[in-house]
Order: sequence, then structure tokens, then C-alpha cells
Amino acid sequence: MKILVIGGTQFVGRHIVSTLLADGDDVTLFHRGLTNPGLFPDAGHRLGDRNSDLSALATGNWDATIDTSAYVPRQVRSLAEALGGRGGRYVHVSSVSAYAEPLVPGFDEDAPLAVLDDPATEVVNAETYGGLKALCERASHEWFGRTGAGAIPSQGARSEVPGVPVSIVRPTYVAGPYDHTRRFTWWVERVARGGPVLAPGPKENPFQVIDARDLASFVALLAHGQAAGTFHVVSPAPPFSFEDFLTTVLDEVAPPGTELVWVAPEVLAKADVTATELPLWEGVGGGSNLAASPARASEAGLRVRQLAQTVREVHEHELTGPAAARSPVGLAPARERELIALSD
Repeated sequence: MKILVIGGTQFVGRHIVSTLLADGDDVTLFHRGLTNPGLFPDAGHRLGDRNSDLSALATGNWDATIDTSAYVPRQVRSLAEALGGRGGRYVHVSSVSAYAEPLVPGFDEDAPLAVLDDPATEVVNAETYGGLKALCERASHEWFGRTGAGAIPSQGARSEVPGVPVSIVRPTYVAGPYDHTRRFTWWVERVARGGPVLAPGPKENPFQVIDARDLASFVALLAHGQAAGTFHVVSPAPPFSFEDFLTTVLDEVAPPGTELVWVAPEVLAKADVTATELPLWEGVGGGSNLAASPARASEAGLRVRQLAQTVREVHEHELTGPAAARSPVGLAPARERELIALSD
């Protein structure tokens, strides 16, 4: 199949492209050429910026388009305009952050989505990210899907081109080799160093993650037309807690003598601990969107490896070729010792 990937050179997109090429697909990447230049020499490359210059997509036809990098609905609309119905079925990578919280554990894909006070905003931050993802999903159906009016010609008027199947995938935290966020990776490598490891409460907060390679395989399945719809791409099925996560990491990579030292969330909040210092930490009452049901995706063909395998393979990858961090993440050793002392 001929498949267009918007992005495709970093982490999730990289794993998606690797999977498609392994499947024998004819893959074209549209990207800026700034991240990992020279990657995937066997694929086609169209250079441009989805925010300002989509002219490289003026020609060509594809059986499917996979969009890994839409954060505001304008980006979805402009892509539809540029493709003019030539992109085939559309797979949009969204997030479980698109939901309105709080959520009931085991919630399905029909749970209410987040709503922004200002739906016209294009400021992407912790407060707007989920609502903007929800708007991107809506734009996907409006501008690509069967619920809308189909493809949009460049001048912005609606055409008579019929809509195409649209699939939305909503992952939780994504883990695996080449993770530039290093949120999951930091915990693996911190536990692998051993000693007293600060473990942030509450222990019982729900937790889910998806291996990037399993996400990629499911996205490829959707691009190949083997299923369509909106799916949670998550693992494990709830209930699974943050304590379960850290215990799994401990079991897989910790040297002898490693111990988890649980520190109350109130203590951490008083010490002004940030999400950058403790990645994946949701704080008091947080993480209700990390208890999603994977049933619909599992029925459609999602297959996931055990979390223990992901932990081991992330650590093995770090030993041979550490992923470069997009920005600093994790507690400095002195800061960690200071916070552990506060728990006494």
C-alpha cells in the first residue's frame, strides 16, 4: 500500500514508519527534515512545515494518511485542504487526555470529551492540550470523514469528493526505544541505578502505558483498512496502579538493595515538586484517564507485550544507544535525597 505519514522521524512516528516498511508498504514521509535527517532512505520524503508550507503535498495519491503531529484543529483542516481527497483513509493519533475528567475506571471510548473555554486558542499547554486534542478529533471527522462533507479543495469551499474512513487512536503514556520525552525511560534507568528510590504517592493512582511498537502495529492495521473507528491503545487493562508499575520496574532492572521509598503527595506538593522532576506522577486524585478499557481495540486486533518486556527492552536500548532528551527530566540525586529525608 501507498501510505503517507505526517511526521515519522521521531519516537512514535519512527516506530510507525519502521512497521510500515517492514510490512512492505510504499511509505512517504512529510516532515521538516530537522529531526534525524537521513533516516529511512528507502522511504519517500516530502519536506515542508505543516504550519506554513504544505506545497510538497500538491501531487501524489495515497491509500492512507497517518497523522502523528496535529495539536490544533487548523492543522487537520489545512492538511485536508492540501491533500484534496488524495490521502485515502485517515488515521489520527490523539490521546486519552482528550477526555473530560474525572472518569470512572474502565471507561470506554464514548466517555465525554474535554471542552475548552476558548476553542479558538492555539496555545498548547497543560490546561489546553486535552481540549485541543478533542477538537482535532472533531476536525478529523469534519474534514476527512464520512460524517463531514469530504475533501476540501485549496480555496476552502467544500467539494463533492466523498469522505473517507477516519480512525482515532487514543494512547496513554507511550514507552519504548527512541523516546525523546524520557518520562518512562527515566524511571527505568533510575531504578536500575539502585539505592533508595523516591516513589511518589498516592500508590493507588491508576496507571497505563503502551509500547510504541505495539501502538505502531495497531496504527498500521488501521491504515491497511483492517478496522476503523475510535480506540484506546492502552495497557494493561484496569485495575493497575502506579505502585504496580514501579514494582514491575523494580523486579526487572533493580540491583540488589534497591528499595522504593514512598513519599506522600502532600509532602511533594509542599516542596514544589514538578511533573518534570517526577515524570508520570499524577499527584492527588490524578490519572483517572489512565484507567481506560482496551476492549474495543483488543477486539479490533491490538496486541500488546507485557510491561516487564518493555521495561527490559528500554533498559537494554539505553545501555547500547541512549535516546537524546528533548528537555531535562527527572530528579537530580541531591534533590531526591532531600525529598526522601522529608518523608521521615
